[in-house]
Amino acid sequence: MISTKKLIQMARKWQKMATIGRKRITFHRTNSKSASANVNRSSVAQKGHFVVYTTDERRFVIPLSFLNNDIVRGLFRVSEEEFGIPCDGPIMLPIDALSMEYILSLIRRGLAKDQENALLMSFNRQSCSSSLAFNQALENPEMLVCS
Repeated sequence: MISTKKLIQMARKWQKMATIGRKRITFHRTNSKSASANVNRSSVAQKGHFVVYTTDERRFVIPLSFLNNDIVRGLFRVSEEEFGIPCDGPIMLPIDALSMEYILSLIRRGLAKDQENALLMSFNRQSCSSSLAFNQALENPEMLVCS
């Protein structure tokens, strides 16, 4: 198992790498209705799944049951702040594919509540917006319980 401190450090590193290489991703939109009728079957998610994209344009098909997970909800919250709510386009998550694969593997294996809270803290820009807050959280483990 990964310690909480190590998990926070990894999450901070991923966020720094994501913000350094962050670019707005635009997808080509067509206005014709015939183009939307000819959607490739492989681009449609299976029943009981939803599709998200990462910043490096990797596609992930995720079970709907993962929507109950606090980490996935936290990712959606940060995505909404970063990219807004898409009305026609795909859902973009503000992390890279490697981070997403790791997070999905953690969710599948089942995380301890303290590790889940540590990951949520790293995504939550509202309550811990500066690097000073992260440094204080690493020095004072009791602060990890903050909302």
